[in-house]
Parts: sequence; structure tokens; C-alpha cells
Amino acid sequence: MDRRQFIASTAAIGLMPYHAFAAAPRHHLRAEVVTSQVLPEGDGVTRMLGFNGSMPGPELRVQRGEKATIEVENGLSEGTAVHWHGIRLENSMDGVPALTQRIIEPGATKTYSFVPPDAGTFWYHSHYISHEQVARGMMGPLIVEDDTPIDVDQDITAILADWRMERDGTLIEEYTDRHSIAHAGLLGTFARAFFSSENVRVGDRIRLRLINAATNRIFPLAITGASGRIAALDGMALPEPRVLDQMMLAPAQRVDLIMDVTASVKLDMMSRQGPYELGRIEATDRNEIRRPSLIAPLPPHDLPAPAAPSRHLTMRMMGGAMGGRHGGDNIWAFNDVSDMQAEPFAAIQRGETAKITLVNETSFPHGIHLHGHHFYELSDDGSVGDLRDTTLVFPNQSRDILCTFDNPGKWMLHCHMLSHAVGGMRTWVDVG
Repeated sequence: MDRRQFIASTAAIGLMPYHAFAAAPRHHLRAEVVTSQVLPEGDGVTRMLGFNGSMPGPELRVQRGEKATIEVENGLSEGTAVHWHGIRLENSMDGVPALTQRIIEPGATKTYSFVPPDAGTFWYHSHYISHEQVARGMMGPLIVEDDTPIDVDQDITAILADWRMERDGTLIEEYTDRHSIAHAGLLGTFARAFFSSENVRVGDRIRLRLINAATNRIFPLAITGASGRIAALDGMALPEPRVLDQMMLAPAQRVDLIMDVTASVKLDMMSRQGPYELGRIEATDRNEIRRPSLIAPLPPHDLPAPAAPSRHLTMRMMGGAMGGRHGGDNIWAFNDVSDMQAEPFAAIQRGETAKITLVNETSFPHGIHLHGHHFYELSDDGSVGDLRDTTLVFPNQSRDILCTFDNPGKWMLHCHMLSHAVGGMRTWVDVG
């Protein structure tokens, strides 16, 4: 395939590091128009949105259990807000206009402050007209540091996304195309990974944090040039590292890998046409010091095992192309209701454990994200599975999740295919 050829699903692309900030007690983010080299070097640059002059925005690193303060200055000509995805934080800091805060108006600054209780891989992104502002580049990684550093030679973050653009790098400014909204969502014509490091050594042990920051695209992924294990999902450490094979990341999902480098590390998106390179980290030297060893689990999270559920809720995903009719007034609906309403999907007592059955009655997959909490996916036999904040439910399938609602406030519950969210798949729960 011609490296410069645009294709609907992905493209073979290179690697460009993004700017990363060292840990600091106070951070400042300025939302603004930026120019970014999204296409390969030598091709056109892209005028888009970002933070602090870059897209993706700077990597923020904060310490678990310590107060993080982040000032967000709005340098745009329109309003914005920032959501700290996956952080179990105070409700007023969640960054959802009309539910937890007012819009940050142009020229204004809002200070977010929270104490992250969990170490792991998280991210931040716009939550105001997010189907457009995230598609234009308003996202960045948020890493909550472990209490004790993990024994790796490099800790590398990768932001994955796609963009709909012309061959010269100009964004195609169409974010509410009804055909796309009614199908798989607005998918980009060009995709790539932004890595925080350009080089590794053969023999290095690395921690690779993958973040799917795309607005709608599901990334089936494969890695060559390193062998290892899956250590965490959506910021939460697995009890035991899992065999690393092909992975699938829905929008907003994350995965942490602990790997030993054997050659240049290449990240591919798998498609019907075969693997297409999203990016690579070149192996330029050899680590002569590290010796082979077992990959140990990451430090465990401190969430208790869920109690037996005291109630059972059902959320039916409805609508879209080739879907049945529903009672909502938008393209998509939950339980015959579209978009945010005055009444919540459920009012839940603080500390109550609920089982929610997510039923996908549509012809497309949906990545359902709950703010302010993590939940357990349940296996078909009812056993407790992975702890996540976003779960992928395939067409005409269902999934049970179990959540202890221990964080009071008004929390958004929505499809993180952001085209589907703006098309009606948005609701909220009231935890009191």
C-alpha cells in the first residue's frame, strides 16, 4: 500500500513524540488552536485544537493519594470543559457542563482540584460538544503514579486516534453527518499513534500505556518487536498479568502492557486488508544489564469486592441505521429515551450495589462509559470479571456489569462513541 494513500480504515504512518510534562504539584492547560504534524513528516500540517500548543496535549503526571490542581484556561473562541476520564473524583470536578459545572467561557479559567485514589493510566479530554472538540484534538494523557516506581527501563504512553482530513492535512469540518451518526460514527480517513518515546533498546523492559482517544473508532491491535503481558485495563491492575495477544480497544479504553523488547516495537491496527502500521518505537541500542525475569503484577487497587446487588437495572440500546423504532426524539436512545433528561436513568443510594444489564438491540457496537466509578464486567456464568470504566457491547448482545455506587453526585452514563452520544445515547445516574 502507498504510504501516503488515505484509506477509510487506517494508514501506514510514522511516529512523532508529543510533549510531556514532569510531575508538578500544579498544572496549567491552555485550550487553543494549534498546528500539528499529524501526517508523516514532509506532508501537510494540520490546523486543529489542542492544549499548550500541542496535540495531543501535554502528559500530566500526578501522584496517587495527593491533591492534584489543574488550571484550564480557555483560549478558544467558544466554550469548553475538561473531563478527567476514569478518575474516581469529586462530582463537582468531573467536567460535564449542565450536570457538574458551567461552561468555561472564552478567556476564562477554571481550576480543577482532586485527589486521585487509583494509580494507573487515565486521560483528559473536552466534554463540551466533545464529538467535535475531541475530534479536532482536545485530548491528552493523565498518568497517576504508583507509590513505588515499577521496575521498567522506560514508561511509555501512546495516544491512538484518527482524523477525517484532506490529503494535505486539512481537517474536514463535518462532525454531525447524520449518516455517520446513525452507523458506526464519524470515522477518520487517517489514523496514527503518538508515542512519548522515540527509542528503546533491545533487552529493555518497558511499560507501554495504550489510550484509545478516537471519537468512534475501535482499534483491534497487535504488537511486534516485544513480548510480555497485559498488566492493567482502564487504569486498574489485573490480579495476575494476562497473556498478550491481539487486543481490542473501544474509544476511551486503556491497556497497560509490560513487555521485553526484542526489536523495534511496532503497533499495528488489524483490518480485513491485514495489519497497518500505526507507529513504531525504534530499537537503536542494546541493554546489556537487564536479565530475564517473570513479569509481576502491578500494585493492586484498593476497591473492595462488590457486594451482592440490591437491585437490577436494564439499559436497552436502541435505534440507529437498521435498528428498530424507539420512543426517543433522536437517532439513538436508551430505554426509549434520547439525550439528557431532567430525571436520571436511576436514583441510587450511596453505597448501593446494582447489577446493570446492558442490552444492545442495535446493529452497531457501543462502548458504554460510567463517570466517577469503575464497575466489574460479569461473565456469562455470573462470575466477576474485569474492573473497567468503559465496556464494549457488540450488536445484538448483552453484558451484565456490577457497580458499587459509592461516589455521591450526578454522574453521566453514555456511549463513548461520541457520534452516538450526540445522536442520543446520553443519560445520568443520581447517587445520593
